[in-house]
Amino acid sequence: MNGLHRLLSKDLPRSRWLTAAMLVVLLGLALEPFVFSGAKALGVAAKMLVFILLVASYDLLLGYTGIVSFAHTMFFGIGAYGVAISATRLGGEDGVGFGAVLIGLGAALCVSALLSLVIGLFSLRVKAIFYAMITLAVASAFQTLASQLSDFTGGEDGLSFKVPPWLSPSYEPFDTPFLGLMIDGKIISYYLLFSVVLLAVLALLRIVNSPFGRVLQAIRENDFRAEALGYRTVVYRTLSNMISAAGATVAGALLALWLRYTGPDTTLSFEIMLDILLIVVIGGMGTIYGAVIGSVLFVLAQNYLQDLLKLAGGEDGVLAQVPLLGTLFSPDRWLLWLGVLFVLAVYHFPSGVVGRLRAAVSRASES
Repeated sequence: MNGLHRLLSKDLPRSRWLTAAMLVVLLGLALEPFVFSGAKALGVAAKMLVFILLVASYDLLLGYTGIVSFAHTMFFGIGAYGVAISATRLGGEDGVGFGAVLIGLGAALCVSALLSLVIGLFSLRVKAIFYAMITLAVASAFQTLASQLSDFTGGEDGLSFKVPPWLSPSYEPFDTPFLGLMIDGKIISYYLLFSVVLLAVLALLRIVNSPFGRVLQAIRENDFRAEALGYRTVVYRTLSNMISAAGATVAGALLALWLRYTGPDTTLSFEIMLDILLIVVIGGMGTIYGAVIGSVLFVLAQNYLQDLLKLAGGEDGVLAQVPLLGTLFSPDRWLLWLGVLFVLAVYHFPSGVVGRLRAAVSRASES
């Protein structure tokens, strides 16, 4: 327990229910290929991992520093396009080496660091609403460039590319199954995602619970007071922006490796930015744990709600013969019910799932 305490930077879940949920998520994602069969289940788990890192890095910016930015998907796209362009340009007839992937990721991290530094230095001095509008304009401009520079980015069609051979689905290192599962490149890719995301989330927990993280929280609560105490708030905000951008860049690179494709719709869409905001609110801002819980709930609802509605309002559903209810619970209306679920979640959990669980523990300890 002491080792876990140090690993999580003394930031334990502080709730038995939250601890249980985190253990279920951790074990579920770690054992997913062995427990759930099918390509869809594996793809859903991989998307959860990507969103956990993407949202956790945004939570550092919004939940801990109090900065509202709409440019997070831009850094997400930079990571994906960096790997895709590098793999396309540096790949040979024998395939793509892992060195090309690292070069693409390194170049993407450099570009993200430079852009986040420039945005931070020139824009973080303005008021919050103006900064949000600036980041929105920059993200929109980058999306337009990605669509128009077809020689580099593939335009609207995006880029399909080869991955290193040991990440290819056709790669099978063993002749016999391991624990009933045939290990191939797709399974190796999944555990690459799992390992990187796990390490990144632990690193973010260390950051937010360090003296640097406490200064960020002080800036979030009252930036004028933090400035009066001698902290250069612009420097801290800029560093927070750069760390957050780096997390989003790595998440984009992981998504590109998983899909073996990058396009404007998969990484730069404004809908992804809205999804990130929803997940942060549902999970709980300023917790990191909320990014994990919120991402899992969101991706599950996004991918399996339609299947559940088929059981109720589909052709062979329980309510199929009931005129009004059969139409209301039709699988074609899954987006409507997804929106209803989000409204209910925000209404009943205004501080997010994690915030609600921790508040319940605090009330119980006071009584």
